[in-house]
Amino acid sequence: MARKKNASAETTRLRIREAALRLFARHGYAAVSMRQIASDVGVQAGTLYLYTPDKQTLLFDLMHAHMLDLLDALAALPDAPDPRAALEQFTRFHIRFHRARSDAVFIAYMELRNLEPENFERIEDLRRRYEAHLAGLLTQGQTAGAFTLPDPKLAAFALIAMLTGVNTWYREGGRLSLARVEDIYWDMVRKAVGA
Repeated sequence: MARKKNASAETTRLRIREAALRLFARHGYAAVSMRQIASDVGVQAGTLYLYTPDKQTLLFDLMHAHMLDLLDALAALPDAPDPRAALEQFTRFHIRFHRARSDAVFIAYMELRNLEPENFERIEDLRRRYEAHLAGLLTQGQTAGAFTLPDPKLAAFALIAMLTGVNTWYREGGRLSLARVEDIYWDMVRKAVGA
């Protein structure tokens, strides 16, 4: 019987996170109350506090899980044979990973301002690790003579912003397939770094 109860608790926990993710992405963190989340899940507002101490913790947990998933997926990529191949792999990975998680990406970028300072620093540390990975790829390419760019760190910021921007306009079933978008963006990235 304890097994069923634990499974039910885990199901409720996941439903709370899914509802919060959806509502924060649709209406914004500040506009969503714990009561709205509870209503969406179909539980009493007080029940939420069995799963999270407050709304801030819920926001942080969603962002933290997203960043850890991103870094884990990045670490699982196979080694590329050269800087150009590594940059292409990163470009396609970034577009695919973020496109599949549009609500989490929206929250990770747009709701940073609503994190308390300590939580903000923890998320920023994870974001810096991701940015440093790309900056490292660009530096390696620059050193090897494969890329021509004045500042790898600045280029990393610009490329991440450009690649993440796909989420703002891309729609399934539109004029371009996601694979075609990846091809076009890879061509733009390649030209941007002088590869």
